[in-house]
Order: sequence, then structure tokens, then C-alpha cells
Amino acid sequence: MVQLSFTLPVPADKRAEGAALQLAAKMGMDPAMVVHARQLGEGFTFFVVYGRVNHLVDLSKVVVAERDFPLRSPKEINTLIKQKLRRKLTVVGACIGDDAHTVGIDAILNLKGIAGEKGLESYREFAVTNLGAQVTVPELVNRARAEKADAVLVSQVVTQRDAHLRNTMEMSAAFREAFPAGKRPLLVVGGPRFDELATGELGVDRIFGRGTTPREVASYLVERLVPC
Repeated sequence: MVQLSFTLPVPADKRAEGAALQLAAKMGMDPAMVVHARQLGEGFTFFVVYGRVNHLVDLSKVVVAERDFPLRSPKEINTLIKQKLRRKLTVVGACIGDDAHTVGIDAILNLKGIAGEKGLESYREFAVTNLGAQVTVPELVNRARAEKADAVLVSQVVTQRDAHLRNTMEMSAAFREAFPAGKRPLLVVGGPRFDELATGELGVDRIFGRGTTPREVASYLVERLVPC
């Protein structure tokens, strides 16, 4: 049984509910039932439809990016950096291109963090620079070089015409051109529309998707950058 929500460009009436059921049937829901209908402005109706689908899911064919590093506590992360790296781990973050949505990068970097989990600024062994929104790729490269960044974190929310993909590939190419082999910072990108398996295609080291927490990012950086 599944629940599906959608909006149709029709006024809220019985005919609209019939149209919603017709659409649900064409999507394979049989039987389907409209459990909620509400007018959205003039000439639009929002629906919630509940019903059965007969499609099967083969879990053996599901391919996802599994977490291949241990999820450590903030105390463990700070201790490892202090004892093994023996200096602060330097991170530079930004939203690049025309992307002005800083919620994602702020959630990972800022002290406040997200959902009760503090960001990387709260880790005493991290040195964090958050450049904010609409940062150009040359600006990011120059700042990463100036800060001697161990890792560069980029958040991309704007996806119109695959802007997040083009921006990421431009960034990865610029860093490979600007830094000698073996000296490039770790490149990490995140956003709700990225395919976490596309690291090779985009030229980055790691992609984090929706729901990523600061502790996950910190644990990954320690795993990759701190000799354990």
C-alpha cells in the first residue's frame, strides 16, 4: 500500500477527485482512494491518494553508496586529529556558482548545526572557513590555497539545467589544475539531487546526499585525512 500526493490544475470539486483517481489508476494504483483534497489558490487542487500497487521491488538489484567508514563520536574525532595529525584539520566550505542556498553548508559547518547535532565549528580540532553563497570557483580555489585546506566542502541546491553537475565538474577540474598531484584538498560535495555513486563522473572524492549529518562528514574527513 502506498500514499501519494500531487497537485492538479483543476478546481476543487467532485470532478477533480475523479481526475485524481484516474491519474492514480494510470500510475498503477488499484484500487485507489482520495483521502484528502484541498484547494490551492484559484484553479488548483492538492490531493493525497492511498491505494495498492502491484509492482515488486528486487532488493538484490538496489545499488546505493554504503557508508564505508566508522561513525565516530565528536570526542573520538577530536582526539584522533590531535594525536595523529598533530594540527588542526582545515576545512573550507561554500556554495558555488549562482547557488545562494546556504542552509546545507551552514548545517554542516556552523556551530548551530542541524537537528540537535552541532556543526564542524564545534569541533575544537577543526579550523573551519565558511565562504557562504555564490562563490566563484577561482575564489574557492584561491581561498583553499590560502588556508592550506585539507578538505573543501561544497553544497549545491540549485539544479535547474543540471547546474549542480556543471558547477561541480568545473570546480574539480579547477582544483586539479591548480594543485600538483597528491597536494589537492579532498573534494566533498553535497545536495539533495546528487547521485552519491557519481564521484568518478564528477571528479570529486565523496558525495553526500539528503539527511547527512555533521558527524558523518567529520567521521569521513578523519577516515581519509588522519593516519589512524
